[in-house]
Amino acid sequence: MYYHASSVKGIMRLEPHISNHGIPLIYFSEKRENVLVYLSNAIEKYCKETGFLYNGQWKKWGPYGFNKDGRLRLEEYYLNALINTYSGVSGYIYSAKAVTNSGFDVQIPDAVTSSTSVEVTDVEYVPDAYEAIFQAERDGLITLIRYKEMSDKMKEWIKKNIREEYEKAEDHPEYRHFLRGNFPDIVM
Repeated sequence: MYYHASSVKGIMRLEPHISNHGIPLIYFSEKRENVLVYLSNAIEKYCKETGFLYNGQWKKWGPYGFNKDGRLRLEEYYLNALINTYSGVSGYIYSAKAVTNSGFDVQIPDAVTSSTSVEVTDVEYVPDAYEAIFQAERDGLITLIRYKEMSDKMKEWIKKNIREEYEKAEDHPEYRHFLRGNFPDIVM
């Protein structure tokens, strides 16, 4: 089974869209728990909540990686990031039995991409992404690294990374707005 998360209700066929890689793709995971992080886009949510008007393509925020055992590791880069991003957010996890693999290697464990439309075979409504993520943690399916638990070394890496991200985001005012709002001591 292949899984894809979306905030859009009623999808019967998933269609490729221009991806972060600049080509039309649909992203799937062979693990349901791995798509939970896509139920909300922290940048889009923050901008809308703060009244920042933007009509371009939203930059994606994905502070996650994978443990050596292949489990998704979601990292909280700023205090209350998980609550701010996922609490009260609902969405849908679409399933597909068959996907024609595009062959494009996204270098993400258990990920598959398709460059052709894919028929949805099932859908699951997720009433609260925050609760679903914490249930996946309780079930041992994902690891959450909370900001308060991070080492000083990791927090220094975050500062350096955020400064670099801000500098590179000249063409993404929505991303800069998000970074200024959530990392005010790092970017001004």
